[in-house]
Amino acid sequence: MASVAYKKQVSRIVLISGDSDFVPAAKLARREGVDFTLDPMHASIKSDLHEHIDGKRTVFPKPLSKKQSNTNDNNM
Repeated sequence: MASVAYKKQVSRIVLISGDSDFVPAAKLARREGVDFTLDPMHASIKSDLHEHIDGKRTVFPKPLSKKQSNTNDNNM
C-alpha cells in the first residue's frame, strides 16, 4: 500500500480488514492524497484505525445467525 501511495498509482484503496496493524499504512495513504476506505466485513474495528479512514463500507450483507436462519426456514 505504501509503495502505490507514494508512486501515486492509485486514487483509492479499499482495505478488507479491521486490524489496527494497518494504521500506519492508512495514515501514509491519506497523507499522500489517497482515499482510504475500509470494509471490516461486519466486524468491529479499533478506534485508532477508524480515526485514519475516509469511509467505511460493507459490500456483502451480514450473514444470518443460526437463530435467524432457523426462524426463516420455519416461515417457509
